[in-house]
Amino acid sequence: MTASDNTLFNSLPLNPATLDNLAQLGYLSMTPIQATSLPAALAGKDLIAQAQTGSGKTAAFGLALLERLNPRRFAVQSLVLCPTRELADQVTVEIRRLARAMDNIKVVTLCGGVALRGQRASLENGAHIIVGTPGRVMDHLARGYLSLEALNTLVLDEADRMLDMGFFEDIATVTKQCPPERQTLLFSATYPEGIDKLAKQFMRSPERITVAQPTTSESLIEQRFYEVTRPTRFEVVVKLLNHFRPVSTLAFCNTKQQCNELVAYLKQQGVSALALHGDLEQRERDQVLAQFANRSISVLVATDVASRGIDIKELEAVINVDITPDPEVHVHRIGRTGRAGETGLALSLAAMYEMGAVGKIEQYQNQPSVWHKLDELTPKGSGPLLPPMITLQILGGRKEKIRPGDVLGALTADAGYSREQIGKINVTEFTTFVAVQRDIALEAMQKLNVGKVKGKSVKVRLL
Repeated sequence: MTASDNTLFNSLPLNPATLDNLAQLGYLSMTPIQATSLPAALAGKDLIAQAQTGSGKTAAFGLALLERLNPRRFAVQSLVLCPTRELADQVTVEIRRLARAMDNIKVVTLCGGVALRGQRASLENGAHIIVGTPGRVMDHLARGYLSLEALNTLVLDEADRMLDMGFFEDIATVTKQCPPERQTLLFSATYPEGIDKLAKQFMRSPERITVAQPTTSESLIEQRFYEVTRPTRFEVVVKLLNHFRPVSTLAFCNTKQQCNELVAYLKQQGVSALALHGDLEQRERDQVLAQFANRSISVLVATDVASRGIDIKELEAVINVDITPDPEVHVHRIGRTGRAGETGLALSLAAMYEMGAVGKIEQYQNQPSVWHKLDELTPKGSGPLLPPMITLQILGGRKEKIRPGDVLGALTADAGYSREQIGKINVTEFTTFVAVQRDIALEAMQKLNVGKVKGKSVKVRLL
């Protein structure tokens, strides 16, 4: 595929080192939201950019704020506000990748669920970019741990979700402590009334950019609907898994109780599954998400609130166990699969009493639902659906200066495994998660426990 000149990253006035890094990352041509928003953002304009989840918006604002950054000035120059910790973590990872060509750029994440003390120490050591949730950023500002005097770029990411969650006043409180002469970039999948209110209060003649959602013919997501009755709903989920055999599936339920009951049922059927909902502590959420991202559990069962900000690459299928009454939420749900040019599968189960909600979805998407019969579902393959990887948890992370390369070296150079046997490595502040193939998991754990990572002994366990 040949991109037109004006959709290539090298058509932008970016630092040559940044362009080289983008090429190494495989970023050659821009997504529609990047192509439409980056020229204005790099010119210093305030922006309201509307585009669906998974459209590449993080790189759009990330590249803009990095271009305005002075690496030699150790002061907070950019602030990105996000609705959830999960999204903040993903934004932090992406900005660090985009900033690889720049010297010693420090990005600090400020979210709840972890002690203030460690975050305060990180801020005292100097930071260029803050990515955080409104409440925790307000907390650091109120205590005097965080100063925004040098700020030149404010980003409101998934602004509609922050408004849905009641963060308007928190956003206003934080924004009032930012210098008035700054650039404000607002990204949102939808355009609720509160966006206008934010724009009028805190933005300077913002340019509005809208990237249309792909039409049915453009979308790579295949949507299938199945009519069910309430007692058989969980059985149908298992039939879908055994028929399509996706490696990774995100299943949506409307309630926490439904999530827990489905996970229990799936485990009884030999399916590897975990739940993600608001009752989990942050440590538990981190472990669940790490295992799912590492492809070491087959099914993640989640509520809509808990799943906000989750971005899992190579997600083969989404199952709507319950139909959501909000058609916008339906589009967000199914948009978790079929990302970045990949194909995806969206499977929705609807009882007779949910047909009204299905009708709203049809109107919103401007396309009819495609219904399939349950008797078409026949088991494919043999044996239970098992995830290809298992996650090892190493006690030690960024605080111990552990990097992904250190863990990879311990498993390849020291333990003798091939690079192909090792999956995703995720280093958090205090913990490191590494995925390994199922058949070597126990042995790899034992070798790491008697060996060393970065010259130090570590404790490792199977998740």
